[in-house]
Amino acid sequence: MNKEKGGALVLGGTGGLGSAIVRRLAQDWDHVDFTYRSSEAKAKALCEELGGIADVASHRLDVADEQTLAEIVRSAHARSGALRAVIFSSGVHIPQIHVSKLQPGQWHEAVQAELMGFIALVRQVLPVLRETRGSIVNIGSVAPHWFVVGDALSAVPKAGSETLCRAVAKEEGRFGVRANTVAPGIMEVGIGGALMNTIYSDEIWQQARKNTPLRRFGSGEDVAGITAFLCSSEASFITGQTIIADGGLSL
Repeated sequence: MNKEKGGALVLGGTGGLGSAIVRRLAQDWDHVDFTYRSSEAKAKALCEELGGIADVASHRLDVADEQTLAEIVRSAHARSGALRAVIFSSGVHIPQIHVSKLQPGQWHEAVQAELMGFIALVRQVLPVLRETRGSIVNIGSVAPHWFVVGDALSAVPKAGSETLCRAVAKEEGRFGVRANTVAPGIMEVGIGGALMNTIYSDEIWQQARKNTPLRRFGSGEDVAGITAFLCSSEASFITGQTIIADGGLSL
């Protein structure tokens, strides 16, 4: 299979979804850079695992540190010769709390990690992507489209990042830049998988699985496949879209 020309950058590459995306992009691109916040051992292991498939490099990053983010973007662009795919898969554990009980600090933490980090990324990569006619893929959530009580901390920032993707698509299309969102439903990996072990009963999760037309929850590979397609030249006429990957749960 011929690989895509240039390189890809994944923010949040050691999580359940992020690592699956990095693995898939290593099959499709010669150069893949990814960031991690604290999981250095996981980052090193992922680089070693994929070293025979692609040129893979990891970078420590707190998404609130825009100066370091700018340096990583420049490095990824220089390493690959042309940074053409940028994926935002960074996130934090979101507690399930009713809006009436949420405190300002909780809102700040969620918005900073889920939305402001994406805003900073867009600001840093647009000049490069205009040059390379590249694309952005935002890993969002089905939450803004199928709201579950107690999920506002996730839904509100994700709705913002999804809207920003549409804005980028509308305004930057004349430069050849594309921007799309993948909105996963209930996932068995990453933050979704962690929630299964911390909230609600097994009976509730089993009922949610039965309510899903495909009768299963999502995997990292499900999201990675969609992401890889949206980054590829095969999706060159797709922009401003949100692809809901939830097995039909929100129907």
